[in-house]
Amino acid sequence: MAKVMLEKAKTLEPLNPNKSTGVFGGESSGILNWNDIAYPHWYKMYKRLVGNYWQADEVNMQSDIKQFPTLTEEEQDAYLKIIGLLSTLDAPQTRTALLISLYATDPSVQSIMAVIAQQEAVHNESYSYVLSSVVSLDEQNKSFQLGRTDSVLLKRNENLTKQYNAFVEEPTIENILKTLVYTALLEGMFFYSGFAFFYNLARHNKMVGTSTMISYINRDELEHGRFISELFRATLAENPEYNNGTFIQWVYDHFKQSVELEIEWSNYVLGNVEGIDLDEMAGYIKYRANKMLRMMGLHDVYPDYTENPMKWIRAYVDNFDGTKTDFFEQKSRQYTKTSDLNGFDDL
Repeated sequence: MAKVMLEKAKTLEPLNPNKSTGVFGGESSGILNWNDIAYPHWYKMYKRLVGNYWQADEVNMQSDIKQFPTLTEEEQDAYLKIIGLLSTLDAPQTRTALLISLYATDPSVQSIMAVIAQQEAVHNESYSYVLSSVVSLDEQNKSFQLGRTDSVLLKRNENLTKQYNAFVEEPTIENILKTLVYTALLEGMFFYSGFAFFYNLARHNKMVGTSTMISYINRDELEHGRFISELFRATLAENPEYNNGTFIQWVYDHFKQSVELEIEWSNYVLGNVEGIDLDEMAGYIKYRANKMLRMMGLHDVYPDYTENPMKWIRAYVDNFDGTKTDFFEQKSRQYTKTSDLNGFDDL
């Protein structure tokens, strides 16, 4: 199949219809009427995203400032490494979301990706905020250098880096689809061993401010993963020549590779942390991979991991009813009753 480079979408084309004729490579005027879009349910996704607005400095870190020196050496090391991991992933995600929007010819996609890009910028700011609360500037800088210097982290991010850069160099439909695959992996699986570490601290009443921040990020990422999965399905449906055995096998292969790399990373960074079962963590990673594949319209690759093996983690993510936990009552979150109606099943 010959490579066809996509052009960046024009800002305004008044002779084209307002309702886009295609997500990528289609025609639209550039005028967004949310009541007349190609995928009407995306308006609800947009509303959920903007309803999640929060700022990093809303979170009270006073107790964390006092507690960080009391953590074990292993916990402190994992804390700094995982913040380094998360910043490595969220920083380029802002730019990737904006790049995807530049080639989207559906103005609703442009608007949704703009919100996602803004939220990813807030996430990255939050990592700077929590580190500045608990360690010196030198330690902060070391943590943010890990994405460039830690061999295990570099190996874990290598495939994602290659694909994101391939999209920059060759903006084709194939590279957009592959970038959406890695974005879905990032939003729906890559973060989760790191999230689990902070939730594990919180269930032992440690670093509750940090876990609150992570829960807000986690909530955003769940919504991002939903939309990216929808965008992948729509793009694949509009370009059926890629809906073939070769491409779908590429997706499954890269999911499996990513799972193995994530398990290797989690063993490396969580191996000496008390309270986390590494076999359970590996099962959770496989469960998350299955869940993202189903959201993308594909089938499970780990049939033995269709249920969440780390159910305790559900109590540490805010629900999707638009409310936020009071920052002075964080400890009560671990006793909150959960149900399938409040979004926790997405974990």
